[in-house]
Amino acid sequence: MRLFSHIVRSVMLLGLGLIATGAGASPAAPQNGTEYRVLSRPQGTDSGKKIEVIEFFGYFCPHCNALEPHIEAWVKKQGDNIVFKRIHVDFHDLVTQQKLFFTLEAMGKVDEYQPKVFAAFHVDHNSLRTDDDVMRFVAKSGLDKQKFSEIYNSVFFTQSKLTRAKQLADAYQIDGVPTIAVDGRFVTSPAQAISTVGRASEDAQNTAVLQVLDFLVAKAQKDKGLTPTEPAKKK
Repeated sequence: MRLFSHIVRSVMLLGLGLIATGAGASPAAPQNGTEYRVLSRPQGTDSGKKIEVIEFFGYFCPHCNALEPHIEAWVKKQGDNIVFKRIHVDFHDLVTQQKLFFTLEAMGKVDEYQPKVFAAFHVDHNSLRTDDDVMRFVAKSGLDKQKFSEIYNSVFFTQSKLTRAKQLADAYQIDGVPTIAVDGRFVTSPAQAISTVGRASEDAQNTAVLQVLDFLVAKAQKDKGLTPTEPAKKK
């Protein structure tokens, strides 16, 4: 029963990504409690004069997959304004996917392989549920298999990463993905970023959440006494 309840809850959370909290895709003035929320207990950051942005995600999540190219472009646009981090959540007991992500991170390969892992799961239907599934992906990926295996199979490394990921997800009160935290204080998501009750396309939600993120980064800079800088624009 517990497993069934967990599965039902997880499916419902994924489904929430399809339901926007608004019909418009241009949140010009995001409000706390509507397009984003403020944590009751702010979390510490180590990003200096830059603004820390954390994306909580999962390779299993179709909405994270859809957001990936948008968030990647947004991070490049923000440039030196932010320090961008990712945390793979522990939903669905998919520890192998978490270990895969943290191994790629340790190898400095996340940016290169993030879209490839999403494609393996959502296009090639590799569930990445077992170690054999992961190693089958690695064998086809061009990664250094020996180096990957050493890190992936390091109990100390992976356990410390898994523990820290859970601590952060709990601290930020993450109950669905994708969810993005800014400056240890603000939390938003594509589903939350559109304010009027209704339905909107996933592209509209993703566009809206980037606008909310622009607002939150600028707000965090102002709160820190920094001069908000205009994000880089495409030439």
